[in-house]
Amino acid sequence: MNSSLKERSEFSAALGYVMEDYARAIDTDDLERWPDFFELDCIYKVTSRENVEAGLPFGVIYADSRAMLQDRVKSLRDANIYEGQSYRHMIGRPWVTQVDGETVRAETSFMVVRIMRDGQSTLFATGVYQDILRVTPEAIRLRERIVVCDSSRVDTLMALPL
Repeated sequence: MNSSLKERSEFSAALGYVMEDYARAIDTDDLERWPDFFELDCIYKVTSRENVEAGLPFGVIYADSRAMLQDRVKSLRDANIYEGQSYRHMIGRPWVTQVDGETVRAETSFMVVRIMRDGQSTLFATGVYQDILRVTPEAIRLRERIVVCDSSRVDTLMALPL
């Protein structure tokens, strides 16, 4: 590893706040804030652990810019028709795997419960965020977020981002 334990621990605390804020934006239906967690040029992909282990590049969701993420939110608000639902994220503590200047790599475990309009709650997804972040004094932004779901079985109704 290119960083000391102390340095990783300091970044982990700062990243923890960002991860909680990210989840809160989704959980409170403040989706217009979601793209702002990303750099202008970024990658957001939702895939399965099985695909990652097999070296397959496929994703259920794929975006390669903040503009694409903004379009996704706009389509959720204005165009897509889906059953009313919300998420509740449970986020683990980020594990910083590498620090190299402004670039930080981290992994964060997550669980997402989906709550349907009728009140039914189900465990929707578990997995790990594999992130590459740009950390500056002004902001921490995602350059890349690969959402690796533990299960290869993905509900066909993945309307909201994870």
